[in-house]
Amino acid sequence: MSHAQYLRDLLRPLGVYNLEAPFNGGELDVQGAALDGAMDWLEEVQRESSLATAEDWGLENTAQLFVRRPVADQPKKLAAALAALLRIGGDSFTLAAINDTISGCGVPAVVKELGKGQVSVSFPGIAGEPQGFQSLKEIIEDILPAHLGIEYDFWFLTWQELEDNFPSWQSIEDLELSWTRLETFVEFL
Repeated sequence: MSHAQYLRDLLRPLGVYNLEAPFNGGELDVQGAALDGAMDWLEEVQRESSLATAEDWGLENTAQLFVRRPVADQPKKLAAALAALLRIGGDSFTLAAINDTISGCGVPAVVKELGKGQVSVSFPGIAGEPQGFQSLKEIIEDILPAHLGIEYDFWFLTWQELEDNFPSWQSIEDLELSWTRLETFVEFL
């Protein structure tokens, strides 16, 4: 319901005003439109002030608080990445805490210990090198403790998967894939 109608409904029981007259009804329409505009702005401010509901400028303003912006390209993914970055604290050096906050890079990532100060970072569900990997790498290296050596694991089609899923080279050529596209074809198998 518009605020103009709300004001009319509020004043009608008094019986003092002719709410359809141009001088009374027009004033209520103008005041109602102003209240509608204010309400729209307040609803937007309320939505954008929380990471759980933000969709636009609230996310961008929050992202500006960090040295590096997560590479997420969708509002919900960016909100999740920013929330992960906000969870980083002084005790975030356990493997569980690191895996909780590593999604702050903007894409799904998993850290595994390899031993002797080495960790492996992989990107489950992402074939090949993730888009914007240089930015991802910088964010990940900011999140992980500086004393750790980092290996990056990428997911590519293996020869065994190629032999198991394609009966001949002709069946591969029929798909008209570039070599790069064939390497990352694992997500479709």
